[in-house]
Amino acid sequence: MKKITGLFILIGMISSSIVVQAQSGWRFIADKRVAFGVDHDVIVTGNTNDDFRKLKLKVTDGPLKMYDMKVYFDNGSVQDVSIRFHIPEGGESRVIDLDGGLRHIRRIEFWYETKRFRKGRARVAVWGFK
Repeated sequence: MKKITGLFILIGMISSSIVVQAQSGWRFIADKRVAFGVDHDVIVTGNTNDDFRKLKLKVTDGPLKMYDMKVYFDNGSVQDVSIRFHIPEGGESRVIDLDGGLRHIRRIEFWYETKRFRKGRARVAVWGFK
């Protein structure tokens, strides 16, 4: 009986976690493992069919100093986002409102620094909100 009760509790916890993530509205777009030092990288969003109003960056596997970001849209326009923020390992950036409301993102360029950090590499994940 204890095993069955434990199983129901586990199933309840998993399903409630999925509901909370879905209700939050944030969706994973793409990620990139960034190199040691001061550098510039590009995240190509792929063939995502989603449009977004807001973005945020989540950083794992090491801290990161984010300096600047450019968001390229399907219609050819570009939004320059000055971040200039130290994002700790496991942290995230501020929420970035996209100009013009609901937008289809083609790619994101960003400039960052990981030097002087213990691990020297980090994973940057881009999340979008409709």
